[in-house]
Amino acid sequence: MSNTERHTHARKMVTFMRDEIPLAQTMDLSLHDCDEQQLSLAAPLGPNINDKGCAFGGSLVSVMTLNGWGLVELELRLRGLECDVFVGESTVRYLEPVWEDFISEARLAESADWVTFFDTLATRGRARVEVLCRVPGTGEKPAATLEARFVAKRRSPDAV
Repeated sequence: MSNTERHTHARKMVTFMRDEIPLAQTMDLSLHDCDEQQLSLAAPLGPNINDKGCAFGGSLVSVMTLNGWGLVELELRLRGLECDVFVGESTVRYLEPVWEDFISEARLAESADWVTFFDTLATRGRARVEVLCRVPGTGEKPAATLEARFVAKRRSPDAV
C-alpha cells in the first residue's frame, strides 16, 4: 500500500474518531502524519490547556490513548476487518510540562508485531497488542509517555 493510500485511510479514521468520540472533537485532534511504523495526531494547546497555561494531563493521556487506539484501528481498517478495539490497560508518565500545541506518536512496542496480532485475531477472533505512545518534549526525552495494551475483538456477523 502506498503512503498516499495509508494517509487517506488515516484521515478517514481521524474523521470517524472526531465524529463518534465527542472528546476527540472537543480536543480538536487532527492527523499529523503516518507511515508503516507509526501514526501521529496533533492537538492545539487552546482546548487542552490547564489553569497553569500548559497542556492538561488529562488531555495528554487522552490524546495518547486515542492515538494508540487509532493505530490499531487503522491497521484493522487497512485489512478490511471490523473489530471493536479497546484499551485493556495502560501506564502513563508525565515527564515535563507541554507549553504549546503538541503531537502524540504511536507505534508498536518492540516486543509486538502485526503478524502475530493478526494471526491470533484470525484464529481466536480476539487479539491484543502492546503500543507505545509519546508526546515529544523540548529535548531528547518525551514530555509524556503511554504504554498500553489494546484488545481487538471481531464483531459477530449479526452485530449492528
